[in-house]
Amino acid sequence: MALIIFTDGAALGNPGPMGIGVVIYHHRKKIKELSEYIGEGTNNIAEYTAVIRALEFAKKEGEKEVHIKSDSQLIVRQMNGEYRVKDAKLKPLKRKIDSLVEGMQVRFDHIPREQNEEADILSKEAAEKEKKKGGVQKKLIVFSEPLPYPL
Repeated sequence: MALIIFTDGAALGNPGPMGIGVVIYHHRKKIKELSEYIGEGTNNIAEYTAVIRALEFAKKEGEKEVHIKSDSQLIVRQMNGEYRVKDAKLKPLKRKIDSLVEGMQVRFDHIPREQNEEADILSKEAAEKEKKKGGVQKKLIVFSEPLPYPL
């Protein structure tokens, strides 16, 4: 069964402090959350970085099938080849994603913001905490609970 991964990125001020949120499910159980401050930049850079972190986890775990869900229509359409990546800052991130998906079956789906609330909260928490304290913040939680709604 595929990993179901919800990703989100946030940039306060756009550009500004960036945070990512990643929530990973396996067999309908939450197995991992990641909330990480990733520096200063744009929302799109944060969105891309969240996908990269999700795919790095999947690769490390030896997963062959991954389903990425994001509320960023731009990211999903770029990943699915519907839109070209024009922004020079995003091109190396897209290449990184392309290299990570090699050997895996990866599906990217756009979802409504309401269905991405967990990842959204994690991304904003990371960016906001960094803005308030001025230091690097990482939060990693691993646990197992059912999805809040059907896939």
